[in-house]
Amino acid sequence: MKQKPNLSFWKLWNLSFGFFGVQIAYALQSGNISRIFRTLGADPHSLSFFWILPPLMGILVQPIVGTLSDKTWTRFGRRIPYLFVGAAVAVAVMCLLPNAGSFGMAVGTALIFGLFALMLLDTSINMAMQPFKMLVGDMVNEEQKAKAYSIQSFLCNAGSVVGFLFPFIFTWLGLKNVAPEGVVPDSVIWSFYIGAAILILCVIYTVSKVKEWNPQEYREYNPVEEKNETSANWITLLKNAPATFWKVGLVQFFCWSALLYMWTYVVDAVSETVWNTTDPASEDYQIAGNWTGVLYAIQAMGSVVWATILPRFKNTKMAYAVSLLIGGIGFALIPFCPDKYLQIIPFLLIGCAWAAMLAMPFTFVTNALQGYGHMGAYLGLFNGTICLPQIVAALLGGTVFTLIGGHQSSMMIVSGVLLIIGACCVSLISDKKK
Repeated sequence: MKQKPNLSFWKLWNLSFGFFGVQIAYALQSGNISRIFRTLGADPHSLSFFWILPPLMGILVQPIVGTLSDKTWTRFGRRIPYLFVGAAVAVAVMCLLPNAGSFGMAVGTALIFGLFALMLLDTSINMAMQPFKMLVGDMVNEEQKAKAYSIQSFLCNAGSVVGFLFPFIFTWLGLKNVAPEGVVPDSVIWSFYIGAAILILCVIYTVSKVKEWNPQEYREYNPVEEKNETSANWITLLKNAPATFWKVGLVQFFCWSALLYMWTYVVDAVSETVWNTTDPASEDYQIAGNWTGVLYAIQAMGSVVWATILPRFKNTKMAYAVSLLIGGIGFALIPFCPDKYLQIIPFLLIGCAWAAMLAMPFTFVTNALQGYGHMGAYLGLFNGTICLPQIVAALLGGTVFTLIGGHQSSMMIVSGVLLIIGACCVSLISDKKK
């Protein structure tokens, strides 16, 4: 078995650079979907149902992409063909989704059109996102893997900052931030257009700079028994998965349920807490939507700073748990910050949790999976620990929303409690390779 060579910083950077563009698309989706559907006429009690499709498509698409790419060998590479196709579809859909209210359709038809476009967008983003994680697993040695995922985390957060700020920036540049009832404002529409252009340019850069190993080279650096690499199905893989896979998955369940409720209700929560309105037709609501994008960007920047602090922890599990605990406190503070600038504090705290959630689960799991084979399939299946919690949370969202009295801001407290439970579950993880 050959030791995977150390890669220069720029080679590690090139492996993940396209993630910058993918994350802009993801930030535009997560930051504006509830705003778009509320503008189209969705009721708050059913709002979480619109968030079922993104994780549902993720749980279906990513294992398929992972499994197929494990067996794909082309002159363009093993993972890159899926990356490029996913990005191309995402670009097309990003030009359609924000225009759901601009085609003269009735409210119900516009919501269905938007839902279908959202399904395609999340499918394509997932298809483009997963190969970046697999490229690191394929080509980076154990010594550099944490560094590689840290670079990916930085690019992810940088892309998030750009994507979240776009509506605010375009409003400042003079694009309209209000529109006729049921129509998405130009500031949001053009954010999706520019985000789509950046996405395809970033992916083209990665495709041009990264050369994947051919089958012979791959086998030299990633030795697995041929039988194990070709015969196992998903059920068999899950049965044989290391315990760390499941324990990290339990933490993920609470973390991503919390995130789902943030994405679903935070625009309304900020608008309700700071501007005292949840009327999507009002100018204040659209201002709150822009400001929420700024807060998301601040969260991402806080995440970048916290990511530089995480390696200073001697105990990785402690770093993970503390980060989630801080993020849980941040969520709980949102309803108690009536000034828009005070809202910066809870979002900075949430950024600490986000930094840990981006890097640490994959570090634990990929270390535990060494020697198991099927790295792409396993990482695709592990994505289920991101998607399944969101599906469950989305299905229960309307019920939880009703039980807490129908206040969007109170859903942030629910998110905080979930994240704190996730922090407690970190103690179950064993950070040792089996």
